[in-house]
Amino acid sequence: MKAFRKKQKDEAQLAMAKRGRAERKKEKSSKWMKRQKIGSGVYLAPSLLGVLLFYILPFFVVVYYSLIRSPINPEFVFLENYKNVLGNSSFQTAVNNTLKFSAMAVPLAVILSLALALMLEQKIPMKSQFRTFFLSPIMVPVASVVLIWQVLFDYNGALNEFVATFGLDRIDWLKSEYCLGVITVLYLWKNLGYNMILFMAALANVPQELLEAADVEGAPGWYKFFAIKLRYLSPTVLFVTILSMINSFKVFREIYLLTGKYPYDGLYMLQHFMNNTFASLDYQKLSAAAVLMAIFMVGLIALLFKAEDIFGKDVEG
Repeated sequence: MKAFRKKQKDEAQLAMAKRGRAERKKEKSSKWMKRQKIGSGVYLAPSLLGVLLFYILPFFVVVYYSLIRSPINPEFVFLENYKNVLGNSSFQTAVNNTLKFSAMAVPLAVILSLALALMLEQKIPMKSQFRTFFLSPIMVPVASVVLIWQVLFDYNGALNEFVATFGLDRIDWLKSEYCLGVITVLYLWKNLGYNMILFMAALANVPQELLEAADVEGAPGWYKFFAIKLRYLSPTVLFVTILSMINSFKVFREIYLLTGKYPYDGLYMLQHFMNNTFASLDYQKLSAAAVLMAIFMVGLIALLFKAEDIFGKDVEG
């Protein structure tokens, strides 16, 4: 009986010792987590402060300017500036051209870069040279890109010289109905390589066991792409789409260097409108246009995130 009680006592002491060790371990872990959080906060604080000072606060200032008559006369006019902007013919032209260009260039950038990544995933001759060819535009300065396009598409450029050899009339490509097509080709040439690398990295992370299982079952290539690869690529597709949209707005640099402040109507983009409005010191119109653009972009990106969440939720662990 004494031996049994002693055994129970020893077991109780052992259990208490284990609980004590577990509690001390948990306490140490909790302290370590707190130190990690404090350390992370210290490292993130400068970045968060920069975002607050240079992005969030200025945006609220822009919203304020869009709701008053002028900086000198801060009378609250509510949506009057927005009505003026939406009724402005230059703004309407800029929005129409920007949406038309983005609707054409962004899907092409995503689809073509994905197609190139899938092609380079296969065993093809001169694979490294092919990859280098599409990556080289990333390293070329914008001014050099513009110079190349001027040599090609100027009225007296190489393309018109080639066309003239067949007895056809010369075309001023940047002042014709083909202008958006020319800029789209420029945009694709400049951005396909980077998008392609992103897709190649994502394709390398697709689980090979799923593809091997599909091969064993005799699944065709199109089924493996849509049912397996594309589902695992959905976050990358979203990222590349957003990146391509941002780059489609930045194409203003090339257009500005090619055509100046006031290009052909078909190339007058939102950035031209913003730049010219800023130059004329019309801050109310500029602020209202900026807020409208921000609302549109946030809404569109939210829709893309929702679509990606629906399409790719079954592959996210």
